[in-house]
Amino acid sequence: MKTLIIAEKPDMGRNIAAAIEPKAKNYRSYLEGEQYIITWAIGHLIGLAEPDAYDVKYKKWNINDLPIIPDQFKLVPNARTIDQLKVIGDLAKRSDLLVNSCDAGREGQHIFSLIQRHLKLEHPVKRLWISDLTPETIRKGFQELKDGSEYENLTKAAKARSEADWLIGMNGSRAFTTKHNVLLSVGRVQTPVLALIYDRQKTIEAFSSLKFFEVEGHFTQNEMTYKGMWQGDRLTDGEKAEALAAKVKGKPGRIESYEVKETKEYPNKLYDLTLLQREANGKYAFSAKKTLDIAQALYEKHKVISYPRTNSNYVTEQNIPEMHKTLSALQGTAYDEWVKGANRNLVHKGNKFICNPSKVEDHHAILPTYRKASGLSADEGKLYDLIVRRFLSQFYPAAEYKVHTVMTEVEDEKFKTTVKELLSLGWKVIYADQKKDKAKSSKSKNKDDEEDEEIEVNEPFAIAPADEVICSDAVVKEKDTQPPKHYTEGTLLRAMESAGKQIEDEELRDAMKDSGLGTPATRAATIERLKNVGYIEMQGKKIAITQKGRTAIELIRGAGIELLTSPEMTGQWERRLNEISRGTASDGQFMENVKRFACMIVDKVRVQSRASKTSFEGETPSVNTGAKGRGGASPTRKTTEKPAAPRKRKASSEAEAANSGPKIIGNCPRPGCGGMIFMGKKGYGCSHYKEGCKFVIWKENHGRTLTDAQVKALIEKGRTGKLKLTSEDGTPLEGKLVLQNMDTGQLAVES
Repeated sequence: MKTLIIAEKPDMGRNIAAAIEPKAKNYRSYLEGEQYIITWAIGHLIGLAEPDAYDVKYKKWNINDLPIIPDQFKLVPNARTIDQLKVIGDLAKRSDLLVNSCDAGREGQHIFSLIQRHLKLEHPVKRLWISDLTPETIRKGFQELKDGSEYENLTKAAKARSEADWLIGMNGSRAFTTKHNVLLSVGRVQTPVLALIYDRQKTIEAFSSLKFFEVEGHFTQNEMTYKGMWQGDRLTDGEKAEALAAKVKGKPGRIESYEVKETKEYPNKLYDLTLLQREANGKYAFSAKKTLDIAQALYEKHKVISYPRTNSNYVTEQNIPEMHKTLSALQGTAYDEWVKGANRNLVHKGNKFICNPSKVEDHHAILPTYRKASGLSADEGKLYDLIVRRFLSQFYPAAEYKVHTVMTEVEDEKFKTTVKELLSLGWKVIYADQKKDKAKSSKSKNKDDEEDEEIEVNEPFAIAPADEVICSDAVVKEKDTQPPKHYTEGTLLRAMESAGKQIEDEELRDAMKDSGLGTPATRAATIERLKNVGYIEMQGKKIAITQKGRTAIELIRGAGIELLTSPEMTGQWERRLNEISRGTASDGQFMENVKRFACMIVDKVRVQSRASKTSFEGETPSVNTGAKGRGGASPTRKTTEKPAAPRKRKASSEAEAANSGPKIIGNCPRPGCGGMIFMGKKGYGCSHYKEGCKFVIWKENHGRTLTDAQVKALIEKGRTGKLKLTSEDGTPLEGKLVLQNMDTGQLAVES
């Protein structure tokens, strides 16, 4: 009897065979040598059965048949790959030992476990757990095979994750779809991620921009010139700002204080998958899925990087010699100059910025391997370059700076100057050939662009504290407070990693990784899912939520299922799954909680009022151009949402209805009405006008044409931001429009 090795994918199987059974005969769906038979899954060969496998009545979607809570979950083969599953079953009959060689992570464990359970394989199991696919690593991994039972808790966590997603997805999606007659996808992870996007969009729409002014002083002392920002309460009066500038311009001043301190900037952390996806999105506009696919190819096909689906930015003590070996292997490549300048003594077991075994669970940070890269596509080359540069930077010292903080006083007015003087480039030499990225402060900005302007210089900077200073010029800068930025895939990944918490501190973010939304391996798929079901669309690099996405969140929250949209709560579920994988939490208790939650979802939706069909249709506002919060109209992109339902309906009539339906702005604010405000030719009226509702907001109001966003603000918040308006006698004025009468929609101006 031989040992049967089951890899996750064909490439991985062939790599293993080449390393331990180089003379194995190729039978297309498996390889066989003297000691080993090597075969593979093709991703997921097995899945959880659809509801109708438990009862034929579930073929039709009916809210009265919910919730669906199986006593035991049934498994079904993937019809497209069933032949490969049969191959594994036949090969197992000729084997007395199985080696689980699927990806070394929760999903890899799950893939093997499903095959094992479905085929009822009773063989003893060993586990291959490796982080790269070089022949040396594979051979070493086989010398150090673990007993399969050591990963039983990981199997429990994988099973719980899969079944929890099924329970929430099946019951939630069927409940909302059948209640509202539109295909609405609900998920344990995807729904709170959509809620993050929804909440950010609402914050942006509700934002009212404020104009303010800064006064920049230009100073001369001897041969030195520098600039400083006026220090005081925010100036919202332009005339006061101009008067202040005139007051100090051309006047002598003095140095009130001058501090100099030396600082160091250490290399950025090694990549985990989420950080790599974020930076590839920012630098190359790669989607999260594209980065994952490329990284997987660099790992499996080219074998030039380690296992990419990791959540760690650190390595273990065993990786240090490998890093030195990889550095040597990069000699003679395009990176040769940086290899020659590297200081090997900086990468050692005592360097906790790099080597921290306590922060490496399943996999270490992404590293290049010592295999030379060749035959890479352009995009593969870009991602490989990111990884290699980050790796090389660890062998370089910190960049060193002198930070000069100057407080200059002129006519009792104070101006602050911060100058960052470069002393030594250090690790930044590796990035010197690239365009300088915007400096990112590690401190949170809470003052709407009212941040100190730090100037970075390469030449020496010095001030004589006792010498006089002349304010040679003073410039007034007009600025607007800015709303939060729309999510990109990169910034959304960061929010998912910390369950939506805006955490700037790196150590705190690390602590949150266990309770993020999804895992590094699944976050890209979650974002793709939101695109595919029509909840979000990409506008350049920015993510825009569609009308269908908005309505989905509003319906879920309106039903009283806030928990389903809570990033923090879902993040805690992910933490619990991680605890199950470590053996510190019960999978049974976790599943009982999920089952109760699935039942609660159904109960809440069952008593909810059906949404208007038109509430899922509408325009997706452009996130790339338009107003910045002062009442200007933003261009919009028309998207026709085609409502789907479990019943068969004529597609043509659905399309006609979607194209001809009125644009819904929101709920009618008239107490007890329950209608929807829609846009007409001359105004925004209520859908219950035939029942006597007289609420209307006229488009032309107080000398301007109102936008959808302004009307939405009026009906939801009772007021707009500050606008430029015209009074009844034609006099220009500035103020907020407020909803004065909720019965009629009459507006008034509030200064």
